[in-house]
Amino acid sequence: MTDAPTELCVLGAGSWGTALAVQFARAGHPTRLWGHIAAEQRAMAAARCNELFLPGVTFPSALTVHEDLATAVRGVNDLLLAVPSHALREVLSRIEPLLETDARLAWATKGFELDTGLLPHQVARAVLGGERAMAVLSGPTFAKEVGAGLPTAMTVASPNADFANDLALRISSDNFRAYTSSDIVGVEVGGATKNVLAVGAGLADGLGFGANTRVALITRGLAEMTRLGIALGAQRETFMGLAGLGDLVLTCTDDQSRNRRFGKLLAKGTDVTQALKEIGQVVEGYMAAKAVYRVAQHQQVEMPICEGIYQMLHENLPPQEVVRGLMSRPIRPEFD
Repeated sequence: MTDAPTELCVLGAGSWGTALAVQFARAGHPTRLWGHIAAEQRAMAAARCNELFLPGVTFPSALTVHEDLATAVRGVNDLLLAVPSHALREVLSRIEPLLETDARLAWATKGFELDTGLLPHQVARAVLGGERAMAVLSGPTFAKEVGAGLPTAMTVASPNADFANDLALRISSDNFRAYTSSDIVGVEVGGATKNVLAVGAGLADGLGFGANTRVALITRGLAEMTRLGIALGAQRETFMGLAGLGDLVLTCTDDQSRNRRFGKLLAKGTDVTQALKEIGQVVEGYMAAKAVYRVAQHQQVEMPICEGIYQMLHENLPPQEVVRGLMSRPIRPEFD
C-alpha cells in the first residue's frame, strides 16, 4: 500500500498563483488554490478556470478551489504563497496559527518589504520563526505561458536542499523544468530588482531610444542588481542564471510584463496614477523602485539606473533628466 500524494496549497489566485497551481496539478500532484475574494473563488470553482486573470486555461482535475483560508490550509504540509510583496506579512500572519507543526513554506513573491527593507525570506522568518523549511520560486516565467503549457524553466532556491529538490521535482513536467539553488538571497534580490529595471526598459522603448539603449539598460541594470545582491550576501553566479539575467531579460523585452507596459504608458505622457489604473493588476516595479532605492542607500551601493527610475516615479523627475543624468556620469571601469 502506497502513501497518498502530499497536497500542496497555493495562496494567491491572481494570474501567477493560478498558473503555479495549474502546473503543480498538471504534473500530477493534488493542489489547493485559495484567493482572498470569495466571490472570485466561487466563480473559479464553478467554471474550472480563472477567467479574470488566466482565461482559457482549464483547471486539471487534481486542482481544487477554496474560498475559506482555514479550510484551504488545514492538513497541508507544503504551502506556496503567490501574493504581492506588500501583502506577504499579512498573509503569513493569518496562516501562522493554522499551520501544521512541520509545514514547509515557499513563495513566489518578489520584492523588498517597503517599510523594513526585508527580503521575503526575512519577513517569513520574522513572522514564523526560523525553524521551518522555506524556499522561493523565481525565474523567467510569464503566467500566461505557464498556463498554456509552453516550455518553461525556473529556479527553486532554499538553504534546505531536500525541500528545494522536492519542490523542483513536483513542479516539473514534460514542458516545465525547475533547477535548484541554495542562494535564496540572490534569487530574491534578482526578483526584487528586475521589476524596477523593466519599468525603465518600457520607458526607454516608449520614448523611442532604440535597441542600443535597451541593451545598455539591461546590461548595466544587471551590474546594479549584482552589486546589491553581493552587498546583501548573495552569490555572484546567481545573477547570471534564470533568476537574475533570465528574469531581467524577460521582463525588459516582452510586453507581457506589466512593469514594462507601465513604463511605456509613462513614456506616452500618462500620469502614474492613470497608468497604474490602466494596467489593472499590481505593478510591482512602482513600489519596488522606492524599496530598492532605500535598501541601496542603506547599503551604500551605487544603483544609478534604479535611482533614476525611483526619482521619476516618486520625485517627479522628468524622464529626459533621468537619461541626461545617467549619460553624464563620470567615466569608470565597466567591471568595478
